[in-house]
Amino acid sequence: QHGRVKVKTTAQQEEEKRKEREKKLKIYVAARDRKEGVFDDEALQLTQQLLSSNPDFATLWNYRREILMHLEDADEMQKLYEAELSFLEACLKINPKSYGSWHHRGWVSTRLPRPNWARELSLCDRCLSLDDRNHCWDYRRMVVKVSGVPADQELEFTDRLIGSNFSNYSSWHYRSTLLPALHPQAPEVCRQPPLASSPRGPQSHRVCEEQLLKYELVQNAFFTDPNDQSAWFYYRWLLGRAKSVGLLLVLDGQPLQVDWTSVHPRFRHSPVWICDLPPGTINDVTNEHNITVHWTGNHAHRDCALYTRTESWCRDTATDQELFSELSVEKTSVLQSELQSVKQLQELEPLNKCLLTIILLMRALDPLGYEKETLAYFQTLKQEVDAMRSEYYSDLCSKFMIENTILKMEYAEVRVFSICDRSLTSLCHLDQLLLVTHINLSSNQLQRLPPQFAMLQCLEVLEADNNFLENLEGIYHLPRLQEVSLKNNISSLPDLQPLASCSQLKRLDLRGNPVTQTASVESGLAELLPSVTDLLL
Repeated sequence: QHGRVKVKTTAQQEEEKRKEREKKLKIYVAARDRKEGVFDDEALQLTQQLLSSNPDFATLWNYRREILMHLEDADEMQKLYEAELSFLEACLKINPKSYGSWHHRGWVSTRLPRPNWARELSLCDRCLSLDDRNHCWDYRRMVVKVSGVPADQELEFTDRLIGSNFSNYSSWHYRSTLLPALHPQAPEVCRQPPLASSPRGPQSHRVCEEQLLKYELVQNAFFTDPNDQSAWFYYRWLLGRAKSVGLLLVLDGQPLQVDWTSVHPRFRHSPVWICDLPPGTINDVTNEHNITVHWTGNHAHRDCALYTRTESWCRDTATDQELFSELSVEKTSVLQSELQSVKQLQELEPLNKCLLTIILLMRALDPLGYEKETLAYFQTLKQEVDAMRSEYYSDLCSKFMIENTILKMEYAEVRVFSICDRSLTSLCHLDQLLLVTHINLSSNQLQRLPPQFAMLQCLEVLEADNNFLENLEGIYHLPRLQEVSLKNNISSLPDLQPLASCSQLKRLDLRGNPVTQTASVESGLAELLPSVTDLLL
């Protein structure tokens, strides 16, 4: 079949095949017998026979490791594992991309009394010279770490590989792990104009030169082959490594040298950046100061009047482009017509997935006017139409409810954000709530406060009762947070650790939480949160 001529086999050939099958069966039975404690030389030879032809049999590698550990002898250990390394080289010749073989070689190398790391590094070099996408990268990183190869030497190694083939995802990725080790503090963007108050020294000049050389390498790659994606991915990572976000602060016409930090250590890219003004830059005699922040990346800027005795801010409306966009009369007419058509289909097929299309059309036309209908359609989707994707619909519904609440809050011009008992499963658009002082998320289905929650730098009161919170990662250095209510949520004391970063926290309500039943919870909380003076358990 499939174009192959069927050839009759002789009785002798059939007998040979039968013996071969029996031989393989015996090896498989040996693998099964690992539970019976068969760990002798014969078992080692049997596993070697099968792995020689199929080195991707993970169970046999595990069995072989158990056999080797049982056969270990202090005097013969070096000889035993050297023989195993020779066997592994044979396996790698059969399949150089065998994850099982490389993993087993790493295990063997760590058990050798006198490992030869230079030989192992040379082996990786040979394999990568034959195929630069070989699966030995993880093994090479292990060898480099254990043997103490300098990061700059490995960086030169990636230079050679990339020089011979720009389309080398593995080498570009390896560079992205080496550069942070060589330069833990990401250098500033070199093209940012130096400030008068911060002359560049020899060290910063050297780092700047190195950064430009890295840009030159990747630019050569994508100018050579613009359609190859590997260099573009690395280029995006490299641009994102710059600690400076290209922001220049000017106070009363005078540029200032300030350190910009994101609201959470996990963020290299963030819509919110914070800086502290240097001491003495604010003149208390003058109540009003003019602040301008320039974004050097695209020549944009924002102006704001800073009042020393009151809060000051400059912001655009959240409804402008980011969450909602105004529709022209023509677009509105077309979408309204489409909505009526899809609704007709829905009347004929009530349990059809067209409900999601109806929801999206309603969102585009009038998110607040169709809010009740939208919620009803989501319930039908989750319970009757597409229960397998109920979590997706819950997250999407949460997103829409948050957008609606932001819109209502802007119309009311208040700084209180309340969205209770709406079955929220996730939080989003937190960058639109920077000025909120009071947020109420009670009676929802939230399991965590994500890192983006740290954007709420003006937050003073947080209510999040009756959820399923176990992760408070987002409560990170909120400088104004004074009151937190977490009734019926937290199960363990370590879950409250992020609160320790909020120095102004005075009141904490933990009633109804399992954590309150643990021994010595009061003393533990007193040690963890010394600033709290009003604790409700």
